[in-house]
Amino acid sequence: MNLDHHMPKGLALLRIMSGLLFLEHGTQKLLSFPAGERAGSGLAFDNPGAFAGVIELGCGLLIAIGLFTRPAAFLASGTMAVAYFMAHAPQNLFPVNNGGDAAILYCFVFLCLVFTGPGAWSVDGRRRRT
Repeated sequence: MNLDHHMPKGLALLRIMSGLLFLEHGTQKLLSFPAGERAGSGLAFDNPGAFAGVIELGCGLLIAIGLFTRPAAFLASGTMAVAYFMAHAPQNLFPVNNGGDAAILYCFVFLCLVFTGPGAWSVDGRRRRT
């Protein structure tokens, strides 16, 4: 069974869900929603979490809707690489022990989107057709 013709839709699902989950990190840091350990942590602008929260919110939204997908994904990927090496790697060598597995996964999913583009159901795709 050849599923290649479904690839753009599968890629779109990966993009949308990754963007929404990334966006949620930003809303928690900057808008304190949903409530949790990191709620409001991005409001102190002397905190590196503030910068990360802005990128998570902005790039997460852009990636989810598929607008400026490649540059947003590039910025998000780099941010997650920096977050991993600054916040997680110093704690422990193994990502499963240092809590950095999500940062690594986001980094590489977004890096993949830089090269593949947004897939189906994107604003970028609509803009290209007009």
